Amino acid sequence: MSEPATPKQEESGSREHRLRPRPIVRPPVDPALAAMFGRPRGVEGSFDLLHSPDTGGSRQPTRSTPPPPPLAEAFGRQPGEEGVVLQRPADERPDERGDGLDGTADPLWASEDDPWRDPGSPAVLGQPALREDDRADDEATRPTGPLLSLPEVLFGRRVKPTALALLSVIALLIGAAGGVVGWAIATAGDTLTGELNIAEAEAAKERPAGSVAAIAQKVSPAVVSIEVEVGQSGGVGSGVVIDREGYILTNHHVVSQAVRADEAKLTVVFTDGTRVQGAIVGTDPRTDLAVLKVRVENPVVIQIGDSDSLAPGDRVMAIGSPFGLENTVTEGIVSALNRPVTAPGENGDPPVTYDAIQTDAAINPGNSGGALVDSTGALVGINSMIRTAGSTGEGGSIGLGFAIPVNQAIKISEALVRDGTVKHASLGVNAASVAANTSQGAQVRDVVPNGPAAKAGIAEGDVIVKVGDRRIRNAAELTVAVREHDIGQSVPVQVVRDGRQFTVDVTLGSD
Repeated sequence: MSEPATPKQEESGSREHRLRPRPIVRPPVDPALAAMFGRPRGVEGSFDLLHSPDTGGSRQPTRSTPPPPPLAEAFGRQPGEEGVVLQRPADERPDERGDGLDGTADPLWASEDDPWRDPGSPAVLGQPALREDDRADDEATRPTGPLLSLPEVLFGRRVKPTALALLSVIALLIGAAGGVVGWAIATAGDTLTGELNIAEAEAAKERPAGSVAAIAQKVSPAVVSIEVEVGQSGGVGSGVVIDREGYILTNHHVVSQAVRADEAKLTVVFTDGTRVQGAIVGTDPRTDLAVLKVRVENPVVIQIGDSDSLAPGDRVMAIGSPFGLENTVTEGIVSALNRPVTAPGENGDPPVTYDAIQTDAAINPGNSGGALVDSTGALVGINSMIRTAGSTGEGGSIGLGFAIPVNQAIKISEALVRDGTVKHASLGVNAASVAANTSQGAQVRDVVPNGPAAKAGIAEGDVIVKVGDRRIRNAAELTVAVREHDIGQSVPVQVVRDGRQFTVDVTLGSD
C-alpha cells in the first residue's frame, strides 16, 4: 500500500507541468519614431518636472520655477511699492486658521505647497478701482444734462423756431404742388382718352371671357365694310384693319372693279358709322388678296394669330357683311387644313389658287375679305370663297367655306405695302388634274420653253406626284406646293413617265 504524497511533493510535481514565462521581446526601435517621440537630447529621467522620487513617506514641498523676467516686470511689484500680498496674516497660528463649513482648513491657506501662494512671489493684489461707497457717492454727485428737444432729435442740433416754421411752410408748398401736378395729369388723361359716360343699367346678362359674344365685341370694331361704286353698279365686301397706319386687308375680287375703273368710288365704313375714302395700295389676283389704306386716327387693329397652329375641330368665327348686313357673326369649326382651292379669275385676271382653311362657319357673298378668328379673337384667316349648290354661283352657304391662312396673307400684304406687287415661285408648266375628283397627280399639258421645268427635263404628258416633301394630288395642289418655296430655290420634283418614276431637281422661276 502506497503512502499518500506530501504537499511538497504535490507542489514540485505541479511546477514541472507549469509553462515558463516567455522571454520579453523588444523589437528594434524605429529611428524615425524615436526622433519623434523620444526624449530630447540632454534630458534625463521623466518629463514630469514636478515628480520627485519617494523619500520614505515624507512629503517634500514643490517649488515653482521663477517667472520669466518679462512677466515679472509686467505684473510684479515695483521697487518701493507696497501692497496687499498673498500671504497668511503673521499673527495667525496654523491651528487657528479659518475653518470651512465642514471643519477643514480655509482653502485659501490650506496648502503650503501651492506655488501661487508663495509669499515670495512678485505678484501682488491691487486695490479695487472703485469701492461701493465711492460709487454711490459719485452717482449722487454726478450732474445731469438737459433733455433733448424735438429739433435736436430730428436735426442733431438746436434749431431756431423761425427756421423750423420756415421748413414746415416749404413742406406744405411742395405737397400742394404735387397735388396740383397730379390733378393736371389726370385731367389731361381724360382729354386724351375722351370723356367717359357711364350709363346706369339694370342687371345685364353675364358673359364669360371667351364666349362668342365677348369675342365678337372685341373683334367687330376692327372689321369694316367696303363699298365699291362704279356708275350705277357696285358691290359690298368686308375688310380687316391690320395696322395702326390705316392699312386694311381684303380680297382682290372685292375691289377688282375699282382697280379697273378710275372713276370708281371706294368707301370704307367702320362699325361706329364713320365713312372714309379708301385708296388701293396693291393687289395680288393670283391669291385673291388686296391692301387698302384709309386716313383715320387711332383705329382699332385686330390681333394677328397663327394659322399654322390650327387643327381640325378648332372653334372659329366669321365676321363680315354678308349681303351688305354689317357686323354679322357666325360660328363654326375648322373642317380641314391645307385644302387647295382654285377659282377662275374675273375679267381676264389669272386663276385664283391658294391653300385654304376649310370651315363650316356660315360664309355668304359679302363675307369676302372679312375676318376668320379663333377662340381668342385672333385673326387666323381672310374669308374668300364658298362652295355653293346654286347653278349661278349665287346660292347661300352649305357649310363649305374657305379662308386664306393669315400667315400667307400677312406675308403677301407686307410685299404689297413695300413694293405694290407680289411675285410667286413658278415651275414653268401648265397642268391639269389627271382625272376629275381623283388624287392621281397633276399632268403636264404645256411646258414653257426654256423655263425651269424644261431645263430640268420635264416634258408634256409627265405626271407630277410630289414637289419637295408634299404629295401632289391635283393641279391646284401643284400650284400651292410650288408657291411654298422661294424664287430661285432648287426643289426635287418626282415625275411619272410611261409608268416609270424618277426625280429631277428644278430651280424655280418667277411668275
